[in-house]
Amino acid sequence: MSLKTEALTGGFAEPVFHAQSVFKMLMDGMARPGTIQTVQPDVAPPVPLGIAAGAIALTLCDHDTPVWLPQGLAKSAVSEWLGFHTGAPLTTEKAEARFAFTEAGTALCPFSLFASGTQEYPDRSTTLIIQLPELEGGRRLALMGPGIQSVTEVAPVGLPETFLRLWTENRALFPRGIDIVLTSATRFLCLPRTTKITATEI
Repeated sequence: MSLKTEALTGGFAEPVFHAQSVFKMLMDGMARPGTIQTVQPDVAPPVPLGIAAGAIALTLCDHDTPVWLPQGLAKSAVSEWLGFHTGAPLTTEKAEARFAFTEAGTALCPFSLFASGTQEYPDRSTTLIIQLPELEGGRRLALMGPGIQSVTEVAPVGLPETFLRLWTENRALFPRGIDIVLTSATRFLCLPRTTKITATEI
């Protein structure tokens, strides 16, 4: 399939219905951090953008939301696919992005490089979508905070060692800071900035 064809296909079959369905899952995921959600709509974004990450992009991105992509994604058909299906402009400035996507297996830059909002408008921040090989079977992390009864455990595979330090720095900015969505294949889980994350003892 040519890059051009790839960019024009693979969107939601029923855009309004499917976007509403994914949006509801995202809201539920943000309200209940660490809960794994499975995307139902059949989307086919260009590699290396996964199905869940692609569905989230189709749901949240529009012509008012600048998107930042790392080099690997920006050079692929993903940038044209996003432009065609959502109208979202690409930005090379992390601090201007409303949404940012990473490839699985890439290093994370400091979260402080992204928009963290202001005290008056903390929602004017970046939501970072991190693609991972798997959401279960990795290093166990304990989540605490709003929306979690006591403690929720998650065990994503492929989060870099620096993640916990970066996240602690991010939480210190509250009510400012970024929110994160971890995705793998058709599944995702949300980590809002209010969530405290610690490594659990094995």
